[in-house]
Amino acid sequence: MNKNELVRAIANKVGITLKDANLALDGVIGAITDSLNAGEKVQVSGFGTFELKVKPARQGINPKTQEKISISETKIPTFKFGKAYKDSFN
Repeated sequence: MNKNELVRAIANKVGITLKDANLALDGVIGAITDSLNAGEKVQVSGFGTFELKVKPARQGINPKTQEKISISETKIPTFKFGKAYKDSFN
């Protein structure tokens, strides 16, 4: 399912226009992104948790030249499904 299909599904499920469903989806994604950028964890009860994890700096090897390189610290957005949501599939 791509974004357009998701917007259509939201509009049909809730009974709103495609434009309103698109605005709602963009709003949710924007709010989650802003919260993560502010260093906050986003928990949606019964669904899951969005958070940023820090991958520490480390040494790597350039596969082409076998030269050692340093890889800087990076922040990775993660999502963990809640237990109730996972259990709903089984």
